[in-house]
Amino acid sequence: MDMRTKVQPLDKAGLERQSQFRYELRRFLRFGEDAAKAAGVTAVQYHLMLHTQGFPGRDWASIGELAERLQTAPHGVVALVTRGEEAGLVRRQPNEQDGRLVEVHLTAKGRRLVGALAAQHRAQLGALAAVIEAARASAEG
Repeated sequence: MDMRTKVQPLDKAGLERQSQFRYELRRFLRFGEDAAKAAGVTAVQYHLMLHTQGFPGRDWASIGELAERLQTAPHGVVALVTRGEEAGLVRRQPNEQDGRLVEVHLTAKGRRLVGALAAQHRAQLGALAAVIEAARASAEG
């Protein structure tokens, strides 16, 4: 949104909802950071593995898709994938139809880790979804 657009300031209740949302979001992210660390990977390595599985109908993602999902530059994703390969989490593979496209796939170790970590996140995600729904309901009226 363009910051020059005139918007109504939030009332106290709106600020409280945003504060609660940000708090719960940060708690969710912190949970993920701690869970990843306990599993021996970084949070961004977990996100890399998770996003390789985030596209319907396939079990890989391109560098560009990962850059979009991670909200970072493609060259940063290349470095992250290299570190992920060194850790035995992912592997690169050229696309069969377009050899210029690099597919990032999980290894068996990566599949085990992402499955375990995603399962740990399930309950936390439910709590965050409840906060989002409550904020949406009260915003609608």
